[in-house]
Amino acid sequence: LVMVLGGGAIGREGPTIQIAGSLFYVIHRHIPKTWPRLSNQGFILTGAAAGLAAAFNTPLGGVVFAMEELAKIHVRHFRTALFSAVIIAGLTAQAFLGPYLYLGYPDIKGIQFSLFFFVIITAIVAGIAGAFMCKLILMIMHWRRSFGTVKSLLFLLFCGFAVASLAFFLNTEILGSGKGLMNQILFTGDKAVSWDTVLMRIAGPIICFNTGAAGGVFAPSLAAGASIGAFLSNLFEIAGANANLLTLCGMVGFLTGVTRTPFTSAILVLEMTDRHSVIFQLLVAALVSNIAALLIAKHSFYETLKKDYIKDVLSEKEKLPTS
Repeated sequence: LVMVLGGGAIGREGPTIQIAGSLFYVIHRHIPKTWPRLSNQGFILTGAAAGLAAAFNTPLGGVVFAMEELAKIHVRHFRTALFSAVIIAGLTAQAFLGPYLYLGYPDIKGIQFSLFFFVIITAIVAGIAGAFMCKLILMIMHWRRSFGTVKSLLFLLFCGFAVASLAFFLNTEILGSGKGLMNQILFTGDKAVSWDTVLMRIAGPIICFNTGAAGGVFAPSLAAGASIGAFLSNLFEIAGANANLLTLCGMVGFLTGVTRTPFTSAILVLEMTDRHSVIFQLLVAALVSNIAALLIAKHSFYETLKKDYIKDVLSEKEKLPTS
């Protein structure tokens, strides 16, 4: 909440997934023993899917995300609970917010088949950029581990000063999740995006995530991908609906470079915009960007974070005195 109100380049979707997963973990602990039981893993997985579905109003995206990114057990062990939780979460979100699309209905009529070449180029650039952003975040995180309390506080002050300075002197697009930028690109005639906007949308999450504050990278990744798609559209002198398509492909490609979940990325953007006519182009962008991201790193951002967290937990356990 503090980061969102302060203009941090983070998203609320990551914390929403964590909160929902934690809530389902607590519920699992209090289920009567006479009821059919699922594992802790299955319940947390179900909560994560429900959280994502509610955050973006993308129920199908929640299901695909659970199966593609989180599932380490066969889907048959938790499919009923998973689908039920996602449906209930989606209905609850719509009860409070109404039936809405996260991004609305961008114009993508009259798409030319010859645009596939530019779709592939956009996917390659966005996928590499997404993986590179994550690699920089992880490098800074590993560097920070040696910091003491004083150095950590000074680093936080530096991050805040850096974001404020970049916003004041260079470009205010470094602030926030970037949803306003996505709406500007997709729904107005002002689709021109400068190179510094692209850099700011990538630099913002790198700085803000390394403060250690609660926040996700889903929404900022979509905004960074949108800026890349719009920049390349301007570079290739592509306008109108065709530019919107490259923007959507950039969003899919960048998110895929971060998460390495190509089908989730494509389905999320599809549900956010309700543009089923370009599902094939979005899937192509997702698969191409997933391959391109391997040039930067073999593993996804979340998989690397998970390994680091497990390593830290095991290290702390080894330090505990044995009885």
